[in-house]
Amino acid sequence: MRSLFNIYASPVVQVVMLGLICLCCPGMFNALSGLGAGGLMAEDINLTNTANSVLYACFAVVGFFAGSVTNKLGVRWTLTIGTFGYAVYSSSLWVYDRKQVSGYVIAAGAILGCCAGLLWSAQGAIMMAYPEEKNKGKYVAIFWGLFNIGGILGSVITLGLNLKNQGGSVQTGTYVAFVVIMIVGVFLSLALVPPSKVSRADGTKVSMGEAADWKSELKGVVNVWREWRMIALIPAFLASNWFYSYQFHLNTVYFDAVTRALNGTMYWTMQIVGSLVIGLFLDYQGLSRRARGLIGVVVIFLILMGIWAGGFAFQLTFENDYNQPLHWSSPGFAGPFVLYMLYGFSDAVYQSYMYWLMGAMSNDPTVLSRYAGFYKAVQSAGAACAFGIDTGSVRLRWAALISWLLLAVAFPLIGVVANQIKPSNMDATDSTEDVKTTISFDLEEKRRTPIA
Repeated sequence: MRSLFNIYASPVVQVVMLGLICLCCPGMFNALSGLGAGGLMAEDINLTNTANSVLYACFAVVGFFAGSVTNKLGVRWTLTIGTFGYAVYSSSLWVYDRKQVSGYVIAAGAILGCCAGLLWSAQGAIMMAYPEEKNKGKYVAIFWGLFNIGGILGSVITLGLNLKNQGGSVQTGTYVAFVVIMIVGVFLSLALVPPSKVSRADGTKVSMGEAADWKSELKGVVNVWREWRMIALIPAFLASNWFYSYQFHLNTVYFDAVTRALNGTMYWTMQIVGSLVIGLFLDYQGLSRRARGLIGVVVIFLILMGIWAGGFAFQLTFENDYNQPLHWSSPGFAGPFVLYMLYGFSDAVYQSYMYWLMGAMSNDPTVLSRYAGFYKAVQSAGAACAFGIDTGSVRLRWAALISWLLLAVAFPLIGVVANQIKPSNMDATDSTEDVKTTISFDLEEKRRTPIA
């Protein structure tokens, strides 16, 4: 009988813990962002767009080097540092709501950008490296589901606290609740066990090796740029968060505060549905891994093109100056509501597939931490551009069209990479029973002998 510690130290429980950490921090941040203008008045959207632009610009810069930081500090401390930034950002909106200190919001955006770059590198390394190859899609789905419960929880809290609020912004208590939950996430990050103590069900180990020196780590960062598959995926990475500025702006302009919270609840709920659907398919053992990858590309392309075609047609019916925000009881609410839910579904299937695809490229957690950092860096560069453009009052129809075209352009290159998927990344000399993956994630374990 397995001991309680062995169960707790299993990959699935550790990924669940990771999901809970991200539920409390980036998940709640997503709920806040999904309200549009950070839950503030619609006229404050330029402030939050500026803060988001700064946030994602810092995220992009740090992201390129975050894999090396993760490999040096270890995932636990990297995650702890990363979670801290989310509480800082939420507190800045709280302060602005009370005192209108706009400089703190922008500074907090920069702090969060740096912290988020670290968090998502460590997150990607755990999520892609801990599971067996046959379970990578399921682990992405588990993480994505828990992570997006944060968005749901945040939206439900906002909805509950603002049911009788007829104004354009949420109540101050909303920000207090968000800050408290994010602080809980900081402490949860300390409960992760060292990767060297994690053992998979098939007997393979996630074992820690000695951290490379900074010079070697930086060479590893440069080597990512030499990996043609990662270069080919740059358009896909760039497009993967570009549409958030448009979608959240749409929610701000077209709906009142309480309905925005309802929309956010269902947006993140559909994210869970999307990740589960694509995750289960990508782990279906009745097809080869390459076949699953190629079929997934085609299906996701058709889904996204259909949703964005409908979304663009809807967008042509109004513009930025729309001044009759809908309540859920208003006539004509159903169609835009369903569209907004489908935006959430499409985001989940797209991003879950991208994580699975990167996980299919390697089993080495040191490499995967760099891949995750690179992915989030490029993704954040796209988001920074999108929020920057949105700050310039670009018409919503053009923002929608750009988001749609970026996704369309990305898919042929995704298909090229998917066509190169191997049946397995296990070395020919490795045994499925005793292969050990070396990973440098925890300073307390640094004196252990590396496993070749």
